[in-house]
Amino acid sequence: MIPFLDLKKINEPYETAFQQKLKLVLENGWYILGKEVETFEKAFAEYCQSKYCIGVGNGLDALVLIFKGYIELGKLKKGDEVIVPANTYIASILAILQADLVPVLVEPRLETYNLNPDLIQEKITPKTKAILAVHLYGQVAEMEKINEIVEQNNLVLVEDAAQSHGAEILKSKNNNLKSAIAYSFYPGKNLGCLGDGGAITTNDSELAKVLFSLRNYGSEKKYYNEYIGLNSRLDELQAGFLNLKLPHLDSDNEKRRTVAKRYLAGIKNKKIALPFWDFSNNHVFHLFVVRTENRNDLQEYLTQNNIQTVIHYPIPPHQQKSFPEWNNLSFPITEKIHNEVLSLPMSPVLTEVEVDFIIEILNQY
Repeated sequence: MIPFLDLKKINEPYETAFQQKLKLVLENGWYILGKEVETFEKAFAEYCQSKYCIGVGNGLDALVLIFKGYIELGKLKKGDEVIVPANTYIASILAILQADLVPVLVEPRLETYNLNPDLIQEKITPKTKAILAVHLYGQVAEMEKINEIVEQNNLVLVEDAAQSHGAEILKSKNNNLKSAIAYSFYPGKNLGCLGDGGAITTNDSELAKVLFSLRNYGSEKKYYNEYIGLNSRLDELQAGFLNLKLPHLDSDNEKRRTVAKRYLAGIKNKKIALPFWDFSNNHVFHLFVVRTENRNDLQEYLTQNNIQTVIHYPIPPHQQKSFPEWNNLSFPITEKIHNEVLSLPMSPVLTEVEVDFIIEILNQY
């Protein structure tokens, strides 16, 4: 079986270094917000060309903390509306709700799966105060158009980059100087640790100051609490693991793009719709997602041919049981995407033989 994602193989080269890092953390005897977190925050900020990086417990918390930070600064208030893609992973929606804000769902483009800027303006009301742009599957959203809308309507911009570590535009010091960007280091991400982890990057010094406190119970100095915060701190050991893997992120992303190029050039089957890519480095191919009208049939066919696939995601947010108030809403493009998408194996450790085999089997479908 060709696995969808072979995490054991991805982490194998680091095993000795991981063990040495564990030994070092144990010897230091400092397990929360120590040198490893400090080192990673500095390194990841430099990598992203951001002034600040705040390590947090996971990607969801990163988003929640950003919204809560803007509320503390008075740039948002409870009950404000936030534009968000209708086809995003549920965490984007949950973060808005957990900050006592109101998600307003907007359809994506079918070609890119990302938020369609042309549909945002019609959803803006006097209550709209922010846009959450999600860079889904590893491809950066249409930020030039989204930034224009943000400026014209004086909105707060938040970016969910949980699936797009290392995308070129997110590494530019001139990009979205006023935004905050949330990352997840869940093990399957392009930059993944061995447990949960997350981070926020920003150039906003006021926001960063608040976030450093909010992630630590709302406390800048121990036992003195300025805000009602969370316990959401990047773990010292996970930060140590990330310090070892960060230098290899760009080369791993390039390997992913190489696999994507071969898929795009080699898969020739009218029943399978391939993803859009402009061949820029603004796509890091966290996932390689195809569409087909009979997804279950294609997935079963691939399984029978020893190719593992995953559906990202089978149920759109507005049809989830947890949101009964949305269940009668209609988002045709979102629903089409969720009914048809199938993620093929994609990782920096896929071999040429495996990629050739996957292409051959797909072309025979």
